[in-house]
Amino acid sequence: MEERTKRKRDDSREELLVRLTELENQNRELKERLSTFETPSSQSVNKKAKKSNEPKLKKRKAFDFSRYNVRHIALKIAYLGWDYHGFASQENIENTIEAHFFNALQKACLIKDRTTCNYSRCGRTDKGVSALAQVISLEVRSNLDEGCGVIQNKELSTHDNTVNKNEEELNYVHVINKLLPDEIRVLAWAPVALDFKARFSCLYRMYKYYFPAANFDIERMNEAGKKFIGEHDFRNFCKMDVGNNVTSFCRNILSVDVQRLNNSSENEYEMCVMTVRGMAFLWHQVRCMVAILFLIGENLEEPEIIDHMLNITKCPRRPQYNMASEIPLVLFHCEYKDINWQYDHPDELQRISNSYQRLWTTSSIKTTMIRELLNGLHTVTDESGECEPVSSCEDKTFAGMCLIPGHHIKSYKKILTRALCDSLETKLENHSAKQQRLKNKNSTD
Repeated sequence: MEERTKRKRDDSREELLVRLTELENQNRELKERLSTFETPSSQSVNKKAKKSNEPKLKKRKAFDFSRYNVRHIALKIAYLGWDYHGFASQENIENTIEAHFFNALQKACLIKDRTTCNYSRCGRTDKGVSALAQVISLEVRSNLDEGCGVIQNKELSTHDNTVNKNEEELNYVHVINKLLPDEIRVLAWAPVALDFKARFSCLYRMYKYYFPAANFDIERMNEAGKKFIGEHDFRNFCKMDVGNNVTSFCRNILSVDVQRLNNSSENEYEMCVMTVRGMAFLWHQVRCMVAILFLIGENLEEPEIIDHMLNITKCPRRPQYNMASEIPLVLFHCEYKDINWQYDHPDELQRISNSYQRLWTTSSIKTTMIRELLNGLHTVTDESGECEPVSSCEDKTFAGMCLIPGHHIKSYKKILTRALCDSLETKLENHSAKQQRLKNKNSTD
């Protein structure tokens, strides 16, 4: 009973701290908005009134991180990335998962800033891509003075009672989730060794890609998918990122599997999932792999096209083709050795579940309404008999291939007959020339 009371007291203290920070930010924003509606004369009057009548507001002291130790931890994060500009922070773009996440960390006074928290991320998902188990590692404020991952603060006085051996650790999941949008949630945290890095300590990553069964030949797709397994040069199955000095395109794929999500072959809206497991991935690699497998599943290409594109001697330049949509792609799992995930209290798991349950309810209602609309189109007739019901067969074909933008089956052109992209060597030369032009321009300015 005492432990529960103590835990509630600790949680309340953290909640009050977070709430205080929120209110101060809201107050500052409201003052800025009000100032835009004031005329110059009213502003001068108000300034005089404030000077004579209003007491000076005490400026809140900055949070004193020197009174706390820090702890190296890992966080497991889930997010629905459809409406976000990717996971990684980008210059002049605020709506990224990382931007929201670091904003929450700083509001909760868990870190000073990003540059001093020893941050590492497992995967860098692109715009529109989601994750059910993204993992990051960083150093955050801690209530403890010892334990796995705890880094003692040398500035702490031996007589300072801020850190207590008997005190429980901060409820990281609850504190951070209170400050995040509904689509982003911390699922669990874990204390980790000081040399742990979310990126480099990962044993493998698993991606899933969901799509309608449509007219795809799943057995044929599985046969072709096995050709990706092993270590290959995937330069023809990615977007070359030479701007970030990526010049090696060899990656090791551990498994590729395509399965139906239920056993009903009569379900017109049956869904499938492709699961890809690998050590690491290139930019847009999974989406390029999916696009080629879709073409094979529709019998537009032979499985051997993969062998040809993986052979850099025969195919040194990537044929032009559109990659699959980002919406169905999700970073499903990141595997680590000897990591003990802590899910905090059952109440927090329930809050996380409720948050995603609300999103599921809204999405399911929309899906049901659209399905009813489609069912109605399949039975449309008119008195003249000129209007025929929509063909469910054509619907199935479109449902699958609409995930590849710009793809038209009626005017399909074989991969081997298409124009080719620039080679790696050409891209490197172009990038070098561009950098030289910028350098020359800056020197003349």
